[in-house]
Amino acid sequence: MDNFEFWYTTILILFMTVALIKELLQPELVVFSVLVLLLLGGVIDEKEAFAGFANSGMLTVLFLFIVAGALQKTGILNQIGSILLGRAGRTSVKLLRFMLPVAGMSAFFNNTPIVAMLIPSIKYWTKKNDRSPSKFMIPLSYAAILGGTMTLIGTSTTLVVHGLLLQNGLPGFRFFEITPIGLPVALFGLLFIALFGHHLLPARKEPMVKLGEHTREFVIEMKVLPSYRFLGYTIEQAGLRHLSGLYLFQIERKGKIIAPVTPQEKLFINDRLFFTGLPDTIIELQKTQGLSLLEDSTFDLKHYDSDTLNTFEVVISENSPLIGKNVRDSQFRQQYNAIILAIHRSGERIQKKIGDVVLHAGDTLLLLAQHGFIKEWYHSRDFYLVSETTSIPSKPRWYSIFSMTVLILMILFMATGLLPILAVVATAAIILVVTRCISPEDAQRSIEWPTLLIIASAFGISRALDNSGVATFLATKLITAIGSLGVIGLLAGVYFLTSLYTEFITNNAAAALMFPIVLAIAGQADIDARPFLLALAMAASASFATPIGYQTNMMVYGPGGYKFIDFLRVGIAMNIFSGIITITVIYFLFF
Repeated sequence: MDNFEFWYTTILILFMTVALIKELLQPELVVFSVLVLLLLGGVIDEKEAFAGFANSGMLTVLFLFIVAGALQKTGILNQIGSILLGRAGRTSVKLLRFMLPVAGMSAFFNNTPIVAMLIPSIKYWTKKNDRSPSKFMIPLSYAAILGGTMTLIGTSTTLVVHGLLLQNGLPGFRFFEITPIGLPVALFGLLFIALFGHHLLPARKEPMVKLGEHTREFVIEMKVLPSYRFLGYTIEQAGLRHLSGLYLFQIERKGKIIAPVTPQEKLFINDRLFFTGLPDTIIELQKTQGLSLLEDSTFDLKHYDSDTLNTFEVVISENSPLIGKNVRDSQFRQQYNAIILAIHRSGERIQKKIGDVVLHAGDTLLLLAQHGFIKEWYHSRDFYLVSETTSIPSKPRWYSIFSMTVLILMILFMATGLLPILAVVATAAIILVVTRCISPEDAQRSIEWPTLLIIASAFGISRALDNSGVATFLATKLITAIGSLGVIGLLAGVYFLTSLYTEFITNNAAAALMFPIVLAIAGQADIDARPFLLALAMAASASFATPIGYQTNMMVYGPGGYKFIDFLRVGIAMNIFSGIITITVIYFLFF
């Protein structure tokens, strides 16, 4: 039976690896199917197979998705992304600008919530600036991983090794004991990704409708206020030149029309900017601080609540009382309890101020109104068509302040260890749902269920590797083969075998499986086990080459639009160089 379990598990792990690399099926289906087959084969029992589904780490990630969703709904994450990434510029500079703070935060806080909360923020920034999210998502995960290697609490893997030390009657790691090793690895890794590694990443973008003769373009007029941060800057410097899904085609200044608008044209107070664009990009544009659509006491256009308000498109019918009236005199808001954000007229680009536009039959209006608008006006003779458009997350300002407060308190409680991390994150998620920072429906939609399925299944698969003897067999054979190479050979064996395990099973499981083997090696060689255990902690934490090796890699897998091979391209080099630096530093520190 033991021999059957060994070969059965080996074949299934090989199948899983090939299926993931070849992308034969969805990753979550592949991993979960292997888990079920291991259960059917008797390699693991029911409790071992499904222990990951009740694991505190997996549940923590689940609640963090809700927290991140709430922060996105309130607009906080979009602001964080803008601060970290700034305006458009060189990719290398942008990567360093956000990876350094991410690595710094990950050294002192669990890197999982950091990645979970920044994924939607970076996606928003890349979409807004017409950049590829696949150039930024892997760097986000890698920065969090590298930062986590710099202190005891930066990653749960180091804490696992720390706990195993104590369990075996050995002194645990000191808070900064791993820092002399993790810091140079982190600095090298960040520079490598920013300067060279990002060239190995794909440049995939989400499908985005381009403006053109067959696109339904809306025209929106924005007024420049004294509070606009780019007063006196050129169009290029203000980031208004290359907007995704938007085009600045005209400026009106003191009654004079400036068209076409050159990149070097400067912006001044009371300038009226005329944009043409797609509905969702127009809705985002009107939230820009210092650019005003209109003054309205009923609707706060910068901080409206998307749970009660939404955007709609309506087509004016030939029987509508609006025909022949300009927008200003039509009393549209009073009549329909809605605001006109932008106007589309087929075959013509509107050049006038929105308030001066005379409405025609067939004009399409982009509106902001209550959710009940479509029910109230769907059958009206005033409009040929009433339809709901893309929902853009938005909340009043106090929601943003409140959600940010919850986030800060959550991080503080996690850092101090006053309460279990799962309890802290679950409480934060519940508070955000109860206070309507995110609705229960949106909370459910914010959870990445495929990612959770993979994380939960990985625990059972790692147990199968242990039960079947596959893990111990591979470790013993490799260590025996390189033992003659001396201390550096043993360090390299421990590091790269652990690194290999980590790429295909969870990092915590890899650390737990390798721990007794490392102690045995040190005992047989009559060498202090401490440096080898530091190498073990580093190798299990620094997992770059596959999406399943570290949960932050899996978290960015979908949002970045990656394939399995994308991680191999940049991750193998990261693994090798990180290993070389770790082994070199440990050797000079201890031998």
